[in-house]
Amino acid sequence: MSESAALAEFALRMGDSALILGHRLSEWTGHAPVLEEELASANVALDLLGQAQLWLSLAGELEGRGRSADDLAYLREPSAYRNLLLAEQLNGDFGHTLVRQFLFDAWNHLLLDALCAHPHARVAEIAEKASKEVRYHLERSSDWVVRLGDGTDESHRRVGAALEILWPYTGELFVLSASCPAATIVIDARWRELVDMVLQRATLDMPNDEWAQSGGIDGRHTEHLGKLLAEMQSLQRAYPGASW
Repeated sequence: MSESAALAEFALRMGDSALILGHRLSEWTGHAPVLEEELASANVALDLLGQAQLWLSLAGELEGRGRSADDLAYLREPSAYRNLLLAEQLNGDFGHTLVRQFLFDAWNHLLLDALCAHPHARVAEIAEKASKEVRYHLERSSDWVVRLGDGTDESHRRVGAALEILWPYTGELFVLSASCPAATIVIDARWRELVDMVLQRATLDMPNDEWAQSGGIDGRHTEHLGKLLAEMQSLQRAYPGASW
């Protein structure tokens, strides 16, 4: 695989992960526990969709097949998506959603900061723009994990259970990071240090690394993705090529 093709694949993985997680967050619209978090979740979802637009546009240009960001978002089958398995997991309760977001945000924050120095100008530009948004995402999600983990017995139990369920999907984060061409990105230890610091404040224990799920960035997904795409792509599928 040429470096250009490898970079297109990396951009596709980044774009798909942001797209799918953004759609998951949008599912809280009208269902969040408080109005402030209704707006916050929607804003984070919009940021992620904006990042997806940038990454997918780059992927389409690099692959040279004439596909736009919209084509890549709405006109592929589930097996053609390259998103992280973590991103497609169901929302669960509010605490579950925030734990998933925190694990993703901590990784995304470190990765984007590293990509700001990437030799490919477009990659560096996307990373610089997105990193400013993700700093806020991480601040919000980590604050919530601490608030819920160090809150009531019930909130502590729920976020602890969410952490155990979602932890096996975190190993794939670093496979994606390492797949970026023309860049040496090693953030595993820094991610663990950042996550552990927040979990200690939340009075939560870091789970054991006994088992890791993988396959999403290579097109092998859970059953959740097909159902998500059926909803997300419904308008484009019903009215191909429709525009405002």
